[in-house]
Amino acid sequence: MAASTPHRSASSTRAQSPWRLRRSHVLAGLVLIGSLLMVALYARGAAERERRLAEASFVADADQLAETVRQRLLQYELSIRGGVALHSAAVDMPTARQWRGYVEGLDIRRQLPGMMGIGYVAYLDPRSLAELQLRQRAAGEGLFSVTPRGVRPHYGAILYFEPEIDASRLTIGYDQYSDPTRRAAMDAARDSGEVRLSAPVRLRQHGREGQAGVLLFAPVYRTARLPLSQAGRDNALVGWVYAPFRTAEFIDRSMIAVDRNLAFRIVDVSEGGDTPLLVSDGWVDDDAAGDTRVLHTVTQQLYGRSWRYDFQHLGPLTSAGMRELQATLIAGVAASLLLFAVVTTLAQTQSRAETLAHRLSASYRRSEQRFRNAMQYSAIGMVLLDRNGAILESNPAMAEIAGVSQATLSGTLFKGYFADTHDDVTRTQEMQALREGVHRSTRRLRRHDGDIREVHLASTLMPGDDGSDVARLVQVDDVTERLRAEAQVHALNRTLESRVEKRTRELTQANHELESFAYIVSHDLRAPLRSIDGFGRILAERYEAVIDAQGQDYLARVRNAAARMDELIDALLKMSRISRGEFKRAPLDLTRMAGDVLSELRQTEPGREVAVRIAPGLHADGDPALVRNLLENLLGNAWKFTANTARATIEFGVEPGGVFYVADNGAGFNADYAGKLFRPFQRLHRDDEFKGHGVGLASVRRIVERHGGTIDATGRPDGGATFRFTLAPAARRP
Repeated sequence: MAASTPHRSASSTRAQSPWRLRRSHVLAGLVLIGSLLMVALYARGAAERERRLAEASFVADADQLAETVRQRLLQYELSIRGGVALHSAAVDMPTARQWRGYVEGLDIRRQLPGMMGIGYVAYLDPRSLAELQLRQRAAGEGLFSVTPRGVRPHYGAILYFEPEIDASRLTIGYDQYSDPTRRAAMDAARDSGEVRLSAPVRLRQHGREGQAGVLLFAPVYRTARLPLSQAGRDNALVGWVYAPFRTAEFIDRSMIAVDRNLAFRIVDVSEGGDTPLLVSDGWVDDDAAGDTRVLHTVTQQLYGRSWRYDFQHLGPLTSAGMRELQATLIAGVAASLLLFAVVTTLAQTQSRAETLAHRLSASYRRSEQRFRNAMQYSAIGMVLLDRNGAILESNPAMAEIAGVSQATLSGTLFKGYFADTHDDVTRTQEMQALREGVHRSTRRLRRHDGDIREVHLASTLMPGDDGSDVARLVQVDDVTERLRAEAQVHALNRTLESRVEKRTRELTQANHELESFAYIVSHDLRAPLRSIDGFGRILAERYEAVIDAQGQDYLARVRNAAARMDELIDALLKMSRISRGEFKRAPLDLTRMAGDVLSELRQTEPGREVAVRIAPGLHADGDPALVRNLLENLLGNAWKFTANTARATIEFGVEPGGVFYVADNGAGFNADYAGKLFRPFQRLHRDDEFKGHGVGLASVRRIVERHGGTIDATGRPDGGATFRFTLAPAARRP
């Protein structure tokens, strides 16, 4: 019986598992249905709220459009009132030129888009019409004719219309008073003294057949003050200023912003009927509207007319929040499905947890085996210590370092194997380092045979279960041989330092001897030269009558040779000072420095014509005196070797990478002998061709090398030469 109990318990557990799984699935289904129901209720209320918000936004946009149309017409009114003021200010009727100037000043195309132009209509009777025709004929403007022809008590003939185009010229002389629709608006403006809007008409300004449009009329009286009586206004009226615009193009040309989902139409309802004025793109008539219907209507009183705006919304009426609502709805459904998945997943958690626990146990055993193998075969000594510092386990490498067996190490205190001891402060620091990670130290270990070894210790805390004896893992690395090798290297280094110091003293002494040699050259060698030159001069002066011409020539050659020897000594001393003087680094403006050098060269030979190109903004860091000497030698050579060149040119600039160059189109040199250029007293040209000592370029090379740079030269005979060199780049400046 006892033996069968575990079997029955396991069978019972397996039998209950499907029932528990089915019950979990039912619970997950109920959770899914409830969450979806809550999402649906929320979506319904939020959708109704967003629909109301969308309708309110649509109505606001529609009202804004109607108000924008009113504001545009107000701008038109102000423009034609300016024309009325022009007539009131003039003594007589304005001329065509004055009218054109006024309209051009309004800049209709840019300031009043949508308006076709501004015209003037004269109020005439037959007698005043005849006088007008006589005045125009006398002015050479030809016969003014009125259309349509016929005798009428009064005429409203168009005299001016600007801007003038081919179609607008056909309207000059048209009697607008003959059209009942226009006449009604003109009479309303005359009787009220205000701007009045006409009913929809066919505009003649667009051609002979015309397009649908409306006109704004403003009355013009002889007096600035509006007459009070009807008869007085009729007698004082001289005409009208009017502005036509086509309703089909009014919105587009007026640049009135219209939402792409908004369709509208404008209807004139002044006489009780519906006269269409403007229909926007996308408008759907009532008989074909289907789901599209007029959502909003606005009626405006504009200059004596009643306009009704009907607005439709193209497509479904939604708002920005509707898209957020859709996203929220999708997120809610996704959350419901996720919750269903979570509940379903929890039903299978127990079996998966058991499987995972079994796998973790196997993984733990494998990990422990790897640790044991690492300790066993490691070349570094390892020990496991308990909380009292006693050795629990060790590896063969540790036994070899200590000179005892692994069995002897077990149970002994680890600190007993060291020849040095730690005080309390060191112990405190060690424990702090252990809590933070790894504590490293160097100790002296005493082997069983008495040999002292230097070892590096790396201690770390070992995590373990409650009650575990293992507290620390210590790695012991025997570094005795390495430390001894390092000590030998340090001893060799100290010997090397003493040798370097000795060589430095010898080099300093050699430099002092070189300075003494230079002093001897500058003083002792010059004394014989001065004697040779002096006695040669005395022979030439005192014994001029005794010495023949050939002897005089020999004396001159002797003196010239002595002078050249003196110059060579000076050049040699200058070259030696370049490498021995104090080096002072500072920011340098090479462009300005090169300009100064070339200015001095021009002063020495003012008659030469040399084209000089110096790149702007050339900067570097270096010793000012040395770099000045460098530029004087390079630019001086370019100046010297272009002396026999027609259209001589000298250029100083910089190439990519900070490489400076000095180029000329002078005598040049043979590239095969370029290696001799920078050697002292080496010259590639005869002295009778170009003067020189042969030490200038040698000095240049020493200057460049003192700055840590390089220099080279390219050229060809009679093809010019280019010298390229580098210096320390200039430090960045603000």
